[in-house]
Amino acid sequence: MHIRAYLRASTKDQDANRARSDLFRFADERGLKIAASYVENESGASLKRPELFRLLHDCHPGDILLVEQVDRLSRLNGEDWERLKTEIQARRVKVVALDLPTSWMMATTDKDDIQSRMLDAVNGMMLDMLAAIARKDYDDRRRRQAQGIARAKTEGAYKGRPEDEKRNEGIIKMLEGGMSWNSIVAATGCSRSTLARLAKRSPVPASL
Repeated sequence: MHIRAYLRASTKDQDANRARSDLFRFADERGLKIAASYVENESGASLKRPELFRLLHDCHPGDILLVEQVDRLSRLNGEDWERLKTEIQARRVKVVALDLPTSWMMATTDKDDIQSRMLDAVNGMMLDMLAAIARKDYDDRRRRQAQGIARAKTEGAYKGRPEDEKRNEGIIKMLEGGMSWNSIVAATGCSRSTLARLAKRSPVPASL
């Protein structure tokens, strides 16, 4: 049995390694050793998480996937959670989460077959419940954020994201240099609506 730690944060501004010491302490207290750590900055609401799937690919039957909280593993909708859970079960990987005490016994090896099956069943139900709670929290926060933005717009207080002045200056220079819109979009990744707005600042018309 190998224990593989999974550490995730939603954005590059957050420290995905923040919980590393807690995971290693959990393993040390039980006389266990973490074989490998997998770290990434990706949204828990998306299945596009290469490090998580690299972890699962590296696993052997009976290995442990160790996380700080279930929401580090999933803020997925119901359909995507079932897909991930199916992948975990197919590889016979055990999920242990620090915020799910019923899962802690999965990290021990002195269990008979009946105990193991009972723990699997209980742990599966608790994982489903916490994954659903994590998704609800995610949806609630997004709804509150949208409501706050709508209210700020109504009150005239919402200003949107700050302008990337350095990038926009570069785009204006490209326009003034005669580059086509298609070339600028391909080179910078900016939207055509942004390009149209910046073109109004340039005295030289650009080719579409």
